[in-house]
This record gives sequence, C-alpha cells and structure tokens, in this order.
Amino acid sequence: MPRRHATVGALRTKRLSPLPEWETMNEPLVVVNCKTYAAASGLASNDLVAALATVNSEGVRLVLAVSAFDLHALASAHPHLEFWSQHLDPVGQGSFTGWLEPKTAMERGAAGTLINHAEHKVEMDHVEDLLHQLDGRIDVCACAADEAEARSLAALAPTMIAVEPPELIGGDVSVTSADPGIVRDTVALVKGINTDIMVLCGAGVKTGDDVSAALRLGAEGVLLASGVTKASNPAAVLQDLVDGARRA
Repeated sequence: MPRRHATVGALRTKRLSPLPEWETMNEPLVVVNCKTYAAASGLASNDLVAALATVNSEGVRLVLAVSAFDLHALASAHPHLEFWSQHLDPVGQGSFTGWLEPKTAMERGAAGTLINHAEHKVEMDHVEDLLHQLDGRIDVCACAADEAEARSLAALAPTMIAVEPPELIGGDVSVTSADPGIVRDTVALVKGINTDIMVLCGAGVKTGDDVSAALRLGAEGVLLASGVTKASNPAAVLQDLVDGARRA
C-alpha cells in the first residue's frame, strides 16, 4: 500500500523542541535560491549572505536555499538565518556515493529543502520517499511546473508547493503578470486538497511589487533566484522584496 503522510500541522506537533524564532507560519515567505551562480557559491557566498543578513526582514520569513558545499559554513556563520538544501535524496547513511543524504544535511544546518525544481526534476516516488524519511522534521518545498504537477504533489502533503512555469524561470517577466491565473488556480487547487500546504509562486519574480502581487493572488510567498543573486546590490533588492511582502 502507498505510504500515508500526516498533514503538516500534525507533523509539526512531533517536534520536541520549540520552533526557531524565524519560523512563524503566518509570515509571508521569501525563498532565495542560490543555485550554482558564481556570486552565490563557494567563497563568494560568504559575502552574499553577509550582505543579505543586513536586510530588515521583520514580519517576513526569509530563507536561503544554498549549495550543499556551502550549507554548514553559512549556517554556522549566520545562526539567525534560515538555510535550506537545494535538493535531497531519500537515502540513508551508507553506500550511496554522490547522493545528498538528509540526516547529514540536517546536522549541517538544513532547516528545509527544495525538491523537484525545474532544473532537477525527480519522480513522484522520490518525493514521497523523501517525505516519509524526513517525517516532518524539516520543511519540504516541492516545485510544480503546472497545475497537474501541483495536484500530484499535493496528494503527498509536502510542507509547501511552489508553482513555477519553467518558461519564465530566470526571465524578466514575473509569473504574477505573465500568468496570474496559474497562481490563483494553483492556490485553489492545492488548498482544495490540503489546506495545511503553503503555496508559493516563482519564475521571473524580481521586485517588491511582484511579491505584493503574488500575495494578493493568494500565494503565501515567493521563490526566486537571479533577481537577488545576480543583482549589483543584492541586499537592496532583497529589502525591496521583503518590503513588498509587508505591503500586500
């Protein structure tokens, strides 16, 4: 029989320690995916995250999804920021060369993970097995290219689903203006299946106005990358994004 996952609310009750101060579920969420951009990887990531740490994010939940190579150093240097892994594999500790094993990621500072990003697609069984293995200990943001994929993911009950039309990823046009219907419809679809699942949107999000628009369409946050990581002044851009979340 297929595995059954408890709702997010039920999973959270299993945690034995209080939630970190940055984890407030009612706050809008801004997730910055560092990908493997030169300005956001390796030694350069130290300067980027130090700059982003200066942003006044009060009232907004700010997350940085960083390279597995950089996770421990950044999480240790900035304990008041929330860091996610960009991907995890449903494997244990043992003979799994080259895989990203969850227990070590958590020990090294991962408070969550992306999965099924458009640039790293996986099978639904991969997502299901990962959710089963993590058992609510960290957040899982599953990415969906469209409503059909969002429906399949919602049945597995990840913490959140981010809808990102792949043709808009990395572009200059936000999904909130190019295809606002997919945001509204995905929110309605996912909430109709499980009201505990947060819904984010991404692809082309670059300004505070984009974030405000996303929240007005019903999303509870945004997932973005190049708008911050490739900016000449990433802290200023991120501050604008956070301010946009507050305005919504």
